[in-house]
Amino acid sequence: MHAASGVERKGTVKVGFAAIFVFIVLALGGCNGDAELSNTNDTRLDPNEAAITEGDWYRPALFVTWQWQLAGSINSSYSVELYDIDLFTTSLASIQELQASGKKVICYFSAGSYEDFREDKDHFLPEELGNTLDGWEDERWLDIRSSNVHAIMKSRLDLAKEKGCDGVEPDNMDGYVNNSGFNLTATDQVAFNKFIANEAHKRELSVGLRMTLLKLTSL
Repeated sequence: MHAASGVERKGTVKVGFAAIFVFIVLALGGCNGDAELSNTNDTRLDPNEAAITEGDWYRPALFVTWQWQLAGSINSSYSVELYDIDLFTTSLASIQELQASGKKVICYFSAGSYEDFREDKDHFLPEELGNTLDGWEDERWLDIRSSNVHAIMKSRLDLAKEKGCDGVEPDNMDGYVNNSGFNLTATDQVAFNKFIANEAHKRELSVGLRMTLLKLTSL
């Protein structure tokens, strides 16, 4: 499921397991064959950048129980170890309340798509916005090679740190196998995914990965 086009569409999911917070990257090469939108702000990341693996960030157990809720007032009554909530719409007070009850908090944001309802939407450049996501009319794929996109994602990770999130859940990390409007390759995707993981770890944040297809390997 991609990020919703409005928080009112978000649902609530409770699952008794979670391995999603082990960071994984795509290993199978590929690209979409569509004509590429022009972006003069293209700054390639290094796909061979060393992973940051040492640090004091939260590392959930394989079978941690969790509640996923990205809309409405947080229902904190579930007997789970971890809550996955929206980075932008969840208040600092709500995060602190969950943590005070002994729960860990993972903060969701879309790293691979533009959402026209987010508070930082005006920071993106027109040439960084690709095709509309299938099924999500107010979301567009991002050119993940852009240095401006990288800077915006760093700011989002800074916000997660400021709010006291224990980790983050970046969504839509599979642009290269979608009709993004950019000729993204598997190498581009791996480099971007590593960038997000390393930047999260620099801030002592755990990091998970959503929307990953085809062959996977551990980072």
